[in-house]
Amino acid sequence: MKEDYPLYVKWFETTDWIMETVEKFPKSMRFTLSGRIINITLDVLEGIIEAVYTKDRAHILERINLYMEKLRVLFRIAYKRRCLSTSQYEYISGHLEEAGRMAGGWKKKG
Repeated sequence: MKEDYPLYVKWFETTDWIMETVEKFPKSMRFTLSGRIINITLDVLEGIIEAVYTKDRAHILERINLYMEKLRVLFRIAYKRRCLSTSQYEYISGHLEEAGRMAGGWKKKG
């Protein structure tokens, strides 16, 4: 059933990419920045699953958007600290933007 929701499918794939990518961060960042990124990424995935199974999902989708904004900031920090290449940063920025639009559209749809 979750596979019927485009945001779930998109975020599941994005989660896999994020986890694979941040595992390669320098050791000094693995327990700080990468840990926060992974935790928030999983919070987004859990929120999407909650939204799939809840009728009153507006507050959940707002929380998901807040988590995505946090991820945007954390990935910007990772990029500035040279944990990500330019192409990786552009890739994840695009995915966060698209997922945010999808969550917003889902919220408007009701």
